[in-house]
Amino acid sequence: MSDLGNEPGARMSRRTFVMSALGGAAAMAGRAKSAASTQANSKIGIGIIGVGGRGSALFRDLQQRAANGEALEIVAVCDVWDPRTQARVRDTQGRAKGYRDYRELLAQPGVDAVVIATPDHWHSKQTIDAMNAGKDVYCEKPLTLYLDQAKQVAEASKRTGKVLQCGAGSGSDGRWWTAREIVKSGGIGPVIWFQGGAFRNDPNGDWNYPILPCKPGVDLDWDMWLGHKFGLAPKRPYDPERYSRFRKYWDYSGGLATDLLYHVYAHLAIAVDHDIPYRVTANGGQPVHNLQNDRREVPTLFTIQADYPNQSMCFMIGTQECDDAIPDLVRGQKGVLTVGGPGVIVRPQGPFRDEMLDMAKQLDCYKGAELRTHKEGDRTVLDEILVPSRYSFDHMGNWLECIRNRQQPTMDADKAYRVMIPIALSVMAYRQSKVIYFDPKTERVVDRNPLA
Repeated sequence: MSDLGNEPGARMSRRTFVMSALGGAAAMAGRAKSAASTQANSKIGIGIIGVGGRGSALFRDLQQRAANGEALEIVAVCDVWDPRTQARVRDTQGRAKGYRDYRELLAQPGVDAVVIATPDHWHSKQTIDAMNAGKDVYCEKPLTLYLDQAKQVAEASKRTGKVLQCGAGSGSDGRWWTAREIVKSGGIGPVIWFQGGAFRNDPNGDWNYPILPCKPGVDLDWDMWLGHKFGLAPKRPYDPERYSRFRKYWDYSGGLATDLLYHVYAHLAIAVDHDIPYRVTANGGQPVHNLQNDRREVPTLFTIQADYPNQSMCFMIGTQECDDAIPDLVRGQKGVLTVGGPGVIVRPQGPFRDEMLDMAKQLDCYKGAELRTHKEGDRTVLDEILVPSRYSFDHMGNWLECIRNRQQPTMDADKAYRVMIPIALSVMAYRQSKVIYFDPKTERVVDRNPLA
């Protein structure tokens, strides 16, 4: 099984669960010595690389935490477009230093940890460079653009002992960790398949953000943004469309898979805690906004099917042209599980209603649950089980806490790498129009079914 973390014991507090069960990182604690002091009561110096839309949101979040008394300070910001950097420096009343080259930020001694919110094609290099420079890292999702990069990031985190949190926030949704307890306890029987999706509908085309008034060679380092000198993307003349709307282009993004479905698979993987998939297929298209009328390379409709060695499967779908959603579900032989409101909802399968009623009364994973039933003559029939979430996490706060206690966070490098496997393989399958086989033992793409 995957190492998404050990199960919390019945007496473990939420804090203890965060510190030990999720991370499984006691062995790392001795190695994880930051180049700068991040002891329990010291102020964490944070640098932010990429302060566009998402980076600015994270900047504001951290600013608010500091204003609320958390021991942290934004000491540096970096962006290839100078006006963004200058605006964020002003927001700190000039206390933060501004940079155009992220390597200069990493060289600043006062930076203990960095937040990376750059386009996807930069995530791996900047994350590895940061950890090699002694910094803990919060990297926005996806962890990387390509699968080999994700494995390199996971290896770098292990080698350096740095705390890495991938910004897939649903990985800190305590309801899915509660769901995981239910699934692992056999509370819905064997998992048959699980599903999820992401749904939007923008008549103007999703990701068609306003074109920014950049002046390449004056206030924008276009070559650095491309990263062609580092082998990250092809060199090309300045293209304001690609710069402002990078998620539409394969060179910088995996489209729906990496931007939206990564989030979805993050919490499904936590709940199911499956082995690595051995086979991935993908399909999709551009029903409305396409290459001809929108310059869009990536599909606006995308499906993923991942098959696992235990013969279960995962199905995910994303669309940007119809927001009528399907629910995120884990379908077991005896019950079907989802999250809703403050907890987890389990509905029994018809042939197993009586057995599920007994299980709901006996299993520890169902302690404190509300059983909704109805009568059929003298028989009590189970309709659903409502299980309150046993855990509550703050994704950014979890990272900051782990910097101090040197444990691993809810979406650490290894978990984020494992989430990346079906996501990256689905992009490969779609772009190559083929079934992709993956050997879970060697963790490599192979030519034929590794289970045959």
